[in-house]
Amino acid sequence: MRLQRLSSKTAITAMKSRRYCCSQGFSEVKLSGEELLSNMLNRKWMLHIPDTKIHQVMLLPLQGQHTAGLFADVSFINRSCSYFGDRVVEKDSQNPSFYIVRDDLLHPLVNGNKARKLDALLPLLMDHSVTDVVTCGGCQSAHAAAVAVSCAEAGLNSHLLLRGEQPEVLTGYNLISTLHGNVTYVPRNLYAHRKSMLKNHANLVAGNTGHVLWCDDILETFFTNQTSNALNSEQMDGRTSIENHLKKVLIVNEGAGDAVALLGVIRLVEYLCQDHLLGKKRPIKLVVDAGTGTTAIGLGLGALCFGLPWEVTAVLLVETVDAYRQREKHLISEFRTRFGFHLIDHCLNEVHGGIVHWVERSHRRKFGNVLEGELEACQQIAQQTGILVDPVYTLAAWEMTIQLSKEKTKGGAEVVMLHTGGTLGIFGLAQRYKTYFRNLRDGLSAVKVADD
Repeated sequence: MRLQRLSSKTAITAMKSRRYCCSQGFSEVKLSGEELLSNMLNRKWMLHIPDTKIHQVMLLPLQGQHTAGLFADVSFINRSCSYFGDRVVEKDSQNPSFYIVRDDLLHPLVNGNKARKLDALLPLLMDHSVTDVVTCGGCQSAHAAAVAVSCAEAGLNSHLLLRGEQPEVLTGYNLISTLHGNVTYVPRNLYAHRKSMLKNHANLVAGNTGHVLWCDDILETFFTNQTSNALNSEQMDGRTSIENHLKKVLIVNEGAGDAVALLGVIRLVEYLCQDHLLGKKRPIKLVVDAGTGTTAIGLGLGALCFGLPWEVTAVLLVETVDAYRQREKHLISEFRTRFGFHLIDHCLNEVHGGIVHWVERSHRRKFGNVLEGELEACQQIAQQTGILVDPVYTLAAWEMTIQLSKEKTKGGAEVVMLHTGGTLGIFGLAQRYKTYFRNLRDGLSAVKVADD
């Protein structure tokens, strides 16, 4: 993936001449800080372009038929389209529908939301002559795989600390991480102390002559010398940088859930709000699954910055609603402090309950567990639309999107799901739940998956 500088002309021109109402119905304010927004988005990126595909999925009732799984009363039709504006559902159609942003197609190995989180970070690593990256995750961590692949493409070394024991057979994200990076398996009792674990391993990688940095260290100079520090050809070649510099090791937190990760998501919002796509005036209910919640918060901040009438709904997968709300407050505060972006202060003062609507998933469970009927639902979606979702993450967003689509009233907000990826996780689940997948293959009645 090449690094390229992208201009934010559309958004800046609009904000100079118009007043926007911040999303979710709060009072109209005149936005300021255009230069700050321009500096944020007029920079080097990991992704060559922010473009993504948008598909339309229609829901059709099943008449006199019955299928197994969660969607026994409905079938799906995928109407893929290259643009949104003029291809909304026919006005006289009685069938509900929704739109799906196919970020799962961004990269064959890197999750869509992981690529967005790394979009602004990787160029910063290159600017600071980082040679090695240390991060951590679960055995089937999509984040670890994304870091490994992205670093390898940029010519950097990645060191991945994975929780638990090495599986008997390497598959899914675990296999990708092993092929592209340097994997070390860490006992769970040591992994529980992530900060010290990461720091100790980074010191080992750096050796006596190297230097260890955290993401916060390189963010201190985020807005300084962006033009004079433009990447030259030698800096663009990570391998040359490694040869000519002592080791400089950067620690990336689990999930890459730092403030800099929000920038790539805001860049996605800028792309999506173009008039020929989702637009700036049409009310949108945007649904996403939430692991760390960083992507959802980035979407909410993007809608806030561009004054969009979008409501972001995040289906939480790990903790409680209160925990995610606290995470939202912390990340927004960090974003505001790091980037001096006080443009959002006016809007935030008017927001009650935050910029993201956090909701529980339909069927709660311990994270990583799969429940009866969910794999059949993934199979149904794949067979009828060609879209692959996984039962741990993106199926939760799909379920919520279906619910909102059925509740949509005439002339109401369009429902849009952001498909964050995660499809390689299916391979890890197949290894973990062999009997269940054998039943799925044989077309037998699924047995309930036991909790760990």
